[in-house]
Amino acid sequence: MRKLGLLALAAVAFLGITSSANAATALLQTNDFVGISFWLVSMGMIATTVFFFAERGTVAASWRTSLTVAGLVTGVAFVHYMYMREVWVSTGDSPTVYRYIDWLITVPLQMIEFYLILAAVRKVPTSIFWKLLIGSLVMLIGGYLGEAGYIQPFVGFVIGMAGWIYILFEIFSGEAGTMAAKAGNKAMATAFSAMRIIVTIGWAIYPLGYIFGYLTGGVDANALNVIYNLADFINKIAFGLVIWAAAMQNTRLSSR
Repeated sequence: MRKLGLLALAAVAFLGITSSANAATALLQTNDFVGISFWLVSMGMIATTVFFFAERGTVAASWRTSLTVAGLVTGVAFVHYMYMREVWVSTGDSPTVYRYIDWLITVPLQMIEFYLILAAVRKVPTSIFWKLLIGSLVMLIGGYLGEAGYIQPFVGFVIGMAGWIYILFEIFSGEAGTMAAKAGNKAMATAFSAMRIIVTIGWAIYPLGYIFGYLTGGVDANALNVIYNLADFINKIAFGLVIWAAAMQNTRLSSR
């Protein structure tokens, strides 16, 4: 297991170094706050990726998959942010498609985490896995089609919101939320609750960005990029750290 973690870290590091080498001729200006935000997020993501994979061997076996997925989320985000920083520094632009490539991988993985932490402490039906996965894909695909201009922006917004509302229903009042409430595991319940807060409050920045960036106007592309970058930084890293804390608490309790 430790060798697997080291290989994963080596792969992420190699991709990051390659991206940095490709951007060697495009220097980040000290007054480029958008580019700096891309850089800060990249460093935060690789730091937490290393942390999650390093800590994987210290938690109980039932929690290792959750911690692996947390590391994959930040690892994928690191590679994407290095690339988006390179594009931004080189062109002064951050195409919508690049951000959605990251979200289409990392957001479903985050949704699956609700299933995985439940499965770490009790038997869980696979229907929860599929509900959360499908809800996240509806949310993201609808939003992308609207922002990229394939459908009317308002229609894309409605579809994306429907997917998000469905996810919120499932983790609060649906099958996943009900099972979390009845699991009888304090650490898992605390993590589940914190993850719900992130998905509710932390993720609210994305539909707000959609409204003010694409529907009504009022927020320019530079400000929107900084806001999205900081939101990703908090939402992805905090999400994984909550899972790690629950895994450690359960591991300590089981070892007594």
